[in-house]
Amino acid sequence: MSAASRGLIYALRLASRFAPAPSSAPRALSSSAAAVADLDGAAMRVLSAEPREMSAGSRRAGAIAVKCGMTALWDKWGARVPISILWLDDNIVTQVKTPEKEGITALQIGAGQKKEKHLRKPEVGHFRAQGVPLMRKLREFPVTEDALLPVGTTISVRHFVPGQYVDVTGITRGKGFQGGMKRWGFKGMPASHGASLSHRSIGSTGQRDAPGKVFKGKKMPGHMGNKQCTVKNVWVYKIDPARNLMWVKGQVPGAEGNFVFIKDSVYKKPDISILPFPTHFSPGRGDIRARTPSC
Repeated sequence: MSAASRGLIYALRLASRFAPAPSSAPRALSSSAAAVADLDGAAMRVLSAEPREMSAGSRRAGAIAVKCGMTALWDKWGARVPISILWLDDNIVTQVKTPEKEGITALQIGAGQKKEKHLRKPEVGHFRAQGVPLMRKLREFPVTEDALLPVGTTISVRHFVPGQYVDVTGITRGKGFQGGMKRWGFKGMPASHGASLSHRSIGSTGQRDAPGKVFKGKKMPGHMGNKQCTVKNVWVYKIDPARNLMWVKGQVPGAEGNFVFIKDSVYKKPDISILPFPTHFSPGRGDIRARTPSC
């Protein structure tokens, strides 16, 4: 066999090896419906972005917000109401998880915008595979099957209604190493006679010979704050759809600028007749992928 024949056979083998596989389904999805496909590319179910009827067992997705700070408002009776202001920064659905593929039913929500140079390569590949912009924060919310939404669906502040109760989760402010009085509210030692240089001490921590040890879980000085905390039954005072702001009564965990995660209250369940299900669909918004250039 001549050298030219061997070169031709080698080129044909390379072309057949690296030829792109034919796609069974187009990548572009419409703004009204999207198909969730398995690993083989076969469509498993079609998700439509349209209002549905909510049942008593339905579970909606949550949202990601930025804590802007606190203020105070006065109601019509003149009572002062402490208010925390939350900003929903471009919440969209970035991934749909189904029982056929991942074994669970959940929606991954993304918030904010971020540059590619500030993300890791696996994160950039995840956003490009889903066809959504590069997001700053991701959070997964378990939902029921009737609450699934297509990838790219926008979740605005109209997802919640004034008067309902929500649960807000965030990371509390870090306060470093603190003593027992600040950390647990101990009253301390006597401040006059009989206590020398131990006024803020927590006192005895052990017992005598039996058991002669400090039990686990004893309230002692240590690191305070900087841990996940959920404030339950937070009342939604009002919303501002134009600026995507939400006013809630009371405090929420975290410092100004931190992300918090909002979902429907577990204990004080809202009235399903007033909630938009699976979310609020604004006319003309549609799928964010139709309005945002591909990354």
